[in-house]
Amino acid sequence: MGRISLEGLSFYAYHGYHEVERENGNHFEVNITIETDFSEAAENDDLTKTVDYEMIYAITKDEMEKTSKLLEHVVQNIGKRILREKGINEVEVSLSKFNPPINGECKRATVTLKLTN
Repeated sequence: MGRISLEGLSFYAYHGYHEVERENGNHFEVNITIETDFSEAAENDDLTKTVDYEMIYAITKDEMEKTSKLLEHVVQNIGKRILREKGINEVEVSLSKFNPPINGECKRATVTLKLTN
């Protein structure tokens, strides 16, 4: 088994419990780690035998464009869709919201979910 990570995927999206968050939007960062067997791809230099990064990004972008109240909901939707892709045994998705409205100083709030087939 091997791990593939896409780190620092940056989005401006409209997630948040408070209505003003869903209206004004915020900056978010997504990190994804996938466990898969890419030994055949490594041996033969063949993209069709591993995970396509563009497909992972497209799934993530699509889910980030859907407004949600909870980060937990967003990471679950991203993770479930990625896990359905061929050859993926495990996925971990982390989603950070910058400067969350908590009436105090906080650089980011992060939610992480790991799903396994």
